[in-house]
Amino acid sequence: MLYSGARIIIETLIEQGADTIFGYPGSSVLNIYDELYRQRKRIRHILVSHEQHAAHAADGYARSSGRPGICLATSGPGATNLITGIAAAYMDSIPLIAITGNVSTSLLGKDSFQEVDIAGISMPIVKHNWIVKDIGELASVIREAFIVTQEGRKGPVLIDIPMDISTAKTQWFPAKGESRIITEREKRLLGKYRKKTFTDHDIEKAASLIKLAKRPLIYAGGGLIGANAGKEILKLSQKLNAPIALSLMGIGAVPHNYPLFTGLIGMHGTAASNKAAQKADLIIALGARFSDRVLCTGNVFAKAAKIIHFDIDPAEINKNMEAHSWVIGDLKESLAALIEKVPSKSNGAWLKLIDGWKHAPAKGKKAEKAGKDALIPSFIIKEAAQKLGSETIAVSDVGQHQIWAAQYFPASGPRSFICSGGLGAMGFGMGAALGAKIASPKRPVLLFTGDGCFRMNSGELATLSSYKIPLLIIIFNNGVLGMVRQWQDNFYEGRYSESTLGREPDFIKLCDAYNIRAFRAKDRLSFSKALDMAYDELMQGRAALIEACIDPDLKVLPIVVSGGGKKGN
Repeated sequence: MLYSGARIIIETLIEQGADTIFGYPGSSVLNIYDELYRQRKRIRHILVSHEQHAAHAADGYARSSGRPGICLATSGPGATNLITGIAAAYMDSIPLIAITGNVSTSLLGKDSFQEVDIAGISMPIVKHNWIVKDIGELASVIREAFIVTQEGRKGPVLIDIPMDISTAKTQWFPAKGESRIITEREKRLLGKYRKKTFTDHDIEKAASLIKLAKRPLIYAGGGLIGANAGKEILKLSQKLNAPIALSLMGIGAVPHNYPLFTGLIGMHGTAASNKAAQKADLIIALGARFSDRVLCTGNVFAKAAKIIHFDIDPAEINKNMEAHSWVIGDLKESLAALIEKVPSKSNGAWLKLIDGWKHAPAKGKKAEKAGKDALIPSFIIKEAAQKLGSETIAVSDVGQHQIWAAQYFPASGPRSFICSGGLGAMGFGMGAALGAKIASPKRPVLLFTGDGCFRMNSGELATLSSYKIPLLIIIFNNGVLGMVRQWQDNFYEGRYSESTLGREPDFIKLCDAYNIRAFRAKDRLSFSKALDMAYDELMQGRAALIEACIDPDLKVLPIVVSGGGKKGN
């Protein structure tokens, strides 16, 4: 079949299972957009208000579904606007394919209008990128992109396509059937990413350490969710009677009500998780990278414990924490092999200690001391989650509300809690939430954001309204950059330099401009009423927003800072 490059792009994306593209048009991708129009019944395009949010939407789509998210932007500023979203996906190991247009190949390197070296710019934050200069390689590059983004440690890739390549024509053959020939490059990629990398000896060594342990702790991160190994971690925990602590990226890896779940670990972690790490004699790390937000003070973290590190990426082994044993490979496969080798254990004394920490009364919890009618984060999050139901996907922006959501949202299982963990990108939430809703239309999606974050992405209200995406947005409006203010209060003697916002717009009026109903709540009663009305909007297939006005002096507690002790409890 003789197709243009633009047609080849769309046909190959559809062939690979893509059903949605998030993007924004421009001159160098007009051929692609013309083909999207022609093929609009076969693949959906979501027009966002800014390219950054196209990348965040593709990211949210991928986190919710487990399938690669696709975003599309024109050359120059369109391409560079994707960078923050690509970096967020890279830091959290999310499969994402960014497609950018560029000037024609004859104009590359000549400082042409809207020309930028997006391959060079993106190189540190992608697994791989391609500049397609031969129409004959276009289909195979796209197929390779799907392999690279999903296999091994997942992550974003970028394909840069000059305009003359999208115009040129060549023969296209589908991936399936006798006419399809797998290229040598694809064979090498499949061999590189799909080969088994751990040995029986690796599993035996890990199992031998587990057999000797009396106080084991399982510490899991986002890699476990990416590997779809939720069942395996529960089997291991139940067989060993080992508690599970989760990193921020790991929230949802096990259900919130699992009896051996101790909660978040690290800087804002629970007393049970952090004390367990300090008293454990063995930590089994699963798809987690021992980030600075977990270690806090690396020289004292889990000082009494031996470390077994399971990860798909050998670069993570001994990078932040020295391991006594490690298993490199797909977590689902390696955990299945481990479960067969380890004995059942009771660990009664250890579990009694863990249970005591879990149920000990909190001391000095200043974060939410307020009158009985005051609007506080735990009330907001729990009420909203209960109203929307157990299948709810919670998406958060970045800041205090992100940690409150991680602490209080009752995540039902993997892919039910989404946030920008590694990059911590303010403005991530709206795009990610709409992407998650499009990927999982039958599940309610709830966005927790702050007034600072919402100002960065409120233009996407147009996307929600235009496409009738039934998303519930809850703004924690304290008139400040809450996490920045908290640090200024703790470490800068209360000098609130540029962290007090207290300025326009009126979010209720802003929503009205986009034909989205919005409600303001200042106490628990008004919040409950607003939640009921917002829920009615969702049931009618429309987005809704609740502005929850909270005290600017509410703090995220506990907090353990590098080189210091715990503040709060």
